[in-house]
Amino acid sequence: MTEAALVVGAYLLGSMPFGYWVVRVLKDTDIRTVGSGNIGASNVWRTYGKAYGVPIVLLDTAKGFVPALVGTLVAGELVGVLSGGAAMLGHWRPLFLRFQRGGKTVATAGGTFLGVAPLVGVAGLVAWILVFVVTRYASVASMTSALVLPFVAFAIGEPWPVLVFAAIAALVVVVLHRANIGRLRAGTETRFRLRRERTA
Repeated sequence: MTEAALVVGAYLLGSMPFGYWVVRVLKDTDIRTVGSGNIGASNVWRTYGKAYGVPIVLLDTAKGFVPALVGTLVAGELVGVLSGGAAMLGHWRPLFLRFQRGGKTVATAGGTFLGVAPLVGVAGLVAWILVFVVTRYASVASMTSALVLPFVAFAIGEPWPVLVFAAIAALVVVVLHRANIGRLRAGTETRFRLRRERTA
């Protein structure tokens, strides 16, 4: 019963669309109508700058970190990754947006690994930063960091729930970036700018 409550609570936390809420309250704009149409931190940052993007990164990461950490401490790694997976599902299809399209789960997945397998989470974060600095493509950094996760988890001997979840999370992140893959192949993917361009 406790385990089920943790997973359900994780989904509800993951369903909190902070990117949508913050932009709606402070800018009176639906973030889904601008930029890439995504509610995640990348679109918020790209559209409104780091003052908005950084808090959303932290909030979306916390959505995975908190339930994964609590689940792991209370009931072990299996419940930890199930809770993190539920948070990712909530971020992708948020209850509070009537199950319409949400984010691509990258920050939430990163938070999950920081909660249940910190070394794996840190490895993914380092991979994301390195690839992003070199390419300036958030999508490439996100997919690369996700693909790193199962290999690092295997290399350092993480338990089977973490290994399986790492493989599934990597697949999910890549699949949710399939539109980005198409734009990368076509040469139309937008490079990320740390500073938002000023408009006239």
